[in-house]
Amino acid sequence: MKIAVLTGGGDCPGLNAVIRAVTLSLLPEHEVFGVERGFWGLVQRRLRPLDAAAVRDLLDEGGTLLGTHNRADPFHWEGRDASGEVLHCLGEQGVEALVVIGGDGSLTIAERFARLGVKIVGVPKTIDNDIGDRPKRSQHVAI
Repeated sequence: MKIAVLTGGGDCPGLNAVIRAVTLSLLPEHEVFGVERGFWGLVQRRLRPLDAAAVRDLLDEGGTLLGTHNRADPFHWEGRDASGEVLHCLGEQGVEALVVIGGDGSLTIAERFARLGVKIVGVPKTIDNDIGDRPKRSQHVAI
């Protein structure tokens, strides 16, 4: 299985540790890809393979080796919906699941991709403690 990981929203300590843990827990049974600059990287097709060597010395490095972007929403991309391009990118690369490390905004985007059939693992990253405040799935309005 091919799995991609991205960090969305603002930069913060601990992201590299999560990327490392995700990568090492999936290898060698799965292929792992890092998405550069969050959802921006999915629209721009900026994926790179991650292996044990790529994440070896990350525990004491702050931030994210993948970069992040806090204004990249594929559903509202430069005045248009680019979600189809993201789905095409994932399919073209053979990515079967996406690990999204982010706060409320990033996880809301991830949820929209889950509704489109993308397998998602969400890793909460927030200083606002607002993940539990999101409405339940049944309360969301279909778009």
